[in-house]
Amino acid sequence: MNNQITLIGPFSQILTMAELPKAGAIKDEQLHVLERAGVLVQGEQIVKVGSYDQLQHEAVEQKYKLELIQEPMVLLPGLIDAHTHICFGGSRANDYAMRVAGKSYLEIARSGGGILDSVRKTREATMVELVTLLKQRCDRHLHEGVTTCEVKSGYGLTVDEELKMLEAIQLVNKHHKLDLVPTCLAAHMLPPEHSDAKLYLQEVLTELLPQIQEQGLAKRVDIFVEETAFKEEESVEYLLAAKEMGFDVTVHADQFSTSGSKVAAEAGAISADHLEASGDEEIELLKAAGVVATVLPGASLGLGMHYAPARKMLDGGLCLAIATDWNPGSAPMGDLLMQAAILGAAEKLTTAETLAAITARAAAALNLSDRGCVAKGKLADMIAFPTSNFREILYLQGKLKPTKIWKSGKHV
Repeated sequence: MNNQITLIGPFSQILTMAELPKAGAIKDEQLHVLERAGVLVQGEQIVKVGSYDQLQHEAVEQKYKLELIQEPMVLLPGLIDAHTHICFGGSRANDYAMRVAGKSYLEIARSGGGILDSVRKTREATMVELVTLLKQRCDRHLHEGVTTCEVKSGYGLTVDEELKMLEAIQLVNKHHKLDLVPTCLAAHMLPPEHSDAKLYLQEVLTELLPQIQEQGLAKRVDIFVEETAFKEEESVEYLLAAKEMGFDVTVHADQFSTSGSKVAAEAGAISADHLEASGDEEIELLKAAGVVATVLPGASLGLGMHYAPARKMLDGGLCLAIATDWNPGSAPMGDLLMQAAILGAAEKLTTAETLAAITARAAAALNLSDRGCVAKGKLADMIAFPTSNFREILYLQGKLKPTKIWKSGKHV
């Protein structure tokens, strides 16, 4: 570990995102906002956060290194995108054009589009192509302030092709400054080669997941619960078996119908993601089971459908995370800050609730306790915006981007 301590500042404001309630509504008055503040960083970790003048006095006495911020800036924790599909080959621009022209999901699928089109193109992509494309998307995400990003497999749908995707994610993760959190979504939908969902899920459990564990490719397993994908009973069995093997589990839930939240609650999932169709009963189920609600405004924007009921979820006591669902089909935009700002305006979320949903509460959705706030002992993942008023960040609806980014204490 690097023992050199660095003082970074002064910042006009630091939003620590620390000491907020873990679930439920948050008032803006509950935000911990430090004025004219600084951060002491040692190696990858934050050592102290507080008044810049006091920290500067300590830094001079102790001969700390100084990293001077010479313009008005607001510091936040690095953003966390807790649900993406950014490892894929090809494009589905044709699907999008058909969808906005009024074609149905089935009509698009019959014409050769849909998820299976991405499966074909991802299978055809070489490892080098997948790595190159994933790296480009990671570059953009990091540039926009995302310092931790979940990435799913799920466009391979065979043992070998799912392993190829996860190996591509692992390769990029080893060499990119952005932290990737890999998730096995082999249960995205039934592959074209299979006609029996239970047999396919059994194959994943016995042939794929042991190899993933052996190679250290992922610690998380996901399943898409929907009429067009996997049904409630087989999904619960699959997730419980994956948990028994030692995986964390999460669920694509309630996008079009409502059985997924029940699966997430029964399986003890860390998060249930999508939730556009969720109502009072589903919110109560998720709350009782302590499941994080991860909502995906990018999918609503891409599909032209209503948002998940985020306001109702917070008022119902849920921990709410916001993620992009960045994927080639339903959510091609992939701009986390912009999507969070738009959802916040539509669902009447406070600034505190929206920012928590892409930092501290997004960390909870990935079961990561070492990041998501600017506080002692946390990873020094931090982003600074060129403004002196934190409210400008959401007011400008994602157009104000961070101009300074630190990943694990290093300016990138």
